[in-house]
Amino acid sequence: MVVATKLPRNPQMGPLASNMYKNKQQMLTESGDSEQEAEMGDLYALDFDGVLCDSCGESYASAARAAKVRWPTLFNDVDSSLEDWIIDQIRIVRPVMQSRHETVLFVRLLLEMRLPSLRKSSVAEGLTVEGIVENWSELKILLRNEWGEDKESLENLFRKVRDEWKGQDLGTWIGANRLYPGVADALKSATSTIYIVTGKQSPFAEVILRELAGVTLPPERIFSVASGSKHKIEVLKQLQKKPEHQGLKLHFVEDRLATLKKVIEEPELVGWNLYLGDWGYNTPKERDEVATIPRIQILQLSDFCNKLK
Repeated sequence: MVVATKLPRNPQMGPLASNMYKNKQQMLTESGDSEQEAEMGDLYALDFDGVLCDSCGESYASAARAAKVRWPTLFNDVDSSLEDWIIDQIRIVRPVMQSRHETVLFVRLLLEMRLPSLRKSSVAEGLTVEGIVENWSELKILLRNEWGEDKESLENLFRKVRDEWKGQDLGTWIGANRLYPGVADALKSATSTIYIVTGKQSPFAEVILRELAGVTLPPERIFSVASGSKHKIEVLKQLQKKPEHQGLKLHFVEDRLATLKKVIEEPELVGWNLYLGDWGYNTPKERDEVATIPRIQILQLSDFCNKLK
C-alpha cells in the first residue's frame, strides 16, 4: 500500500518550490486515497431469475401442470420435442409477462398455434411469437374472455399446483431450474460482497443455489421482495446504509429494464452502478433503449461472471 506521508517543508523555499511541494504532497495523498478505495472492494446486488437462474423450464412445468388440471385433454398429443419448443418460446415472451397465470395462458395459446385441432381462440392461426411479444397486454385479456377464464382463478391454480409440487417432490422442482453457464463457478470464487434481491421466496432461492451451484449464502444475504414485501429499491437503500458497506463500490445487476428505470428515479440511489444482463428476460427493443440511457450499462454473461471473481 502507498502511504501518503507528509513531506518535510523547508521554510526558506521560494514560490516555485513551494508550489512543487504542494503538488507533490497532493499526488501522494491522491495516490494513497485511490489505492485505499481500490482495496475496499465491491458489493453486488443481484436479481435471481433472469440473472443467476433460468427458471423457464420450471415455469413451463408448473404452467403445464395447471393447464392439465384446467383443460385435461390439452396435452394428449404433446411430445417431448414440442415441450422443448414451448420452453424456448417462454424464454422469448417472458419479458412481457407480469404474473404467473399468464404462463398458463401462453402455454395453451402455443399449443393452439401448433395443433389446429385444439384451436378455440380467434387469434391462434397465423400468430407468431414476435406478434405475441408486441401485443401480449391485449392478447391475454382477449384469451381470458374467449376461453371463459378469469385472472384470479388461474393465478390461484398455478400457485396451488406449484406449491404441491414443491411439497411432494422438491428435488424435481429444483431440477427444473438451471443456472446460467459460468454462474456457479463465478459465485464460488467471488471476492466481492454478494447479495441476492429476488421476487422468489428466499428459502427456494437459497436451496437452488445450494443444490445447483454448491453455494451456501447466509439467509441475511438473500432479500425476497415476493408477496407484497419491500420493493427492490428499498433493499438497495437499506444495503447502502449499512456501516460495513461504506466505501464499497455498489453494483446492481437486473434483467428487467423497468426496475432499473425506477432506480434511476431515486436520487438517493445515485451511487449505484446499474447493469442490464443481456442474457436475461429482456427484449432486443429494450436493449436498444439502454444505449440511450447513460446510467445503465449492458452486461454480457461472460463479463458478469468475470466481474464477480
